[in-house]
Amino acid sequence: MTESTEPKIRHANQLRSQKFNELLGKRKTWFWILGFAVPLGLLFGIKGAWFVGLPIAALIVIFGVLVAFWIADNRAEDAFYDAYCEAHGLTRIEDPDLGELTPLLRKGDERKTKEMFAGELAPGIEGNLALFTYTVVTHDAKGNRHESDYPFTLVQIPLPETVAHLPELRVQGQSGFKFLEKFEDAFRADHERVTLESEAMRDRYEVFVLKDQDPIWVRRLFSPSFIVWLTENPPYSFAFELENGQLVAYVKRHADEVEEFDQVVRVGTYVAARLREEATQTSAVD
Repeated sequence: MTESTEPKIRHANQLRSQKFNELLGKRKTWFWILGFAVPLGLLFGIKGAWFVGLPIAALIVIFGVLVAFWIADNRAEDAFYDAYCEAHGLTRIEDPDLGELTPLLRKGDERKTKEMFAGELAPGIEGNLALFTYTVVTHDAKGNRHESDYPFTLVQIPLPETVAHLPELRVQGQSGFKFLEKFEDAFRADHERVTLESEAMRDRYEVFVLKDQDPIWVRRLFSPSFIVWLTENPPYSFAFELENGQLVAYVKRHADEVEEFDQVVRVGTYVAARLREEATQTSAVD
């Protein structure tokens, strides 16, 4: 990923005011807003109901200005995403869809990839940087639909060399209920917990692999230096999972600043490089 020394746009909202002022300065914007407000106001006025027409006309103007603000906000976001891709040598994908490659990408009742930037994320590491959201849908007693959105910023990196050594790996945030771990593990059909000799690691993460996984390989992967890095460097909500050669490393919420995107790429590609290093060394020995 090629980094710009001084990116021109560093935040998704940086150009929002500029775009908003541009829209309000255009005749076409006011043509549409007043084109609805004035006729309705006059219609009520002709019928002698100015006290109704004027408030309605005012509300239409306010609504039109809010729509212009919404359009400006989207245009500012688009400009930010385009600038980020240009500065980092990535391609912005139209109609992005990450698919259901890992557990995170299969969660929820509905899933949406808002943005996806493809290309070389780090030297020798190709993949995607994406804004992903899964939605849990519930219905109350009256049948009303309720949606709960869970947004993430993530990198997705193909690592086919890991399949033969580590088909599945889940490194997720610690749930905080350690006294329930043995009870929960008793109901895991396919996976087992990996306990590493690091209190800091156990306090922050839970690690799971398939039950027939070679434990020696896993312990080599989680070398002392890798464990220290995992506990000291990534953002607090960082987690990652590997399934059938597809790595997804993520943090909660959608990033909207250059620094936030760069941080997700940096930690995600570090994990990818560590996985690739161990897989390559093992293959060379075999």
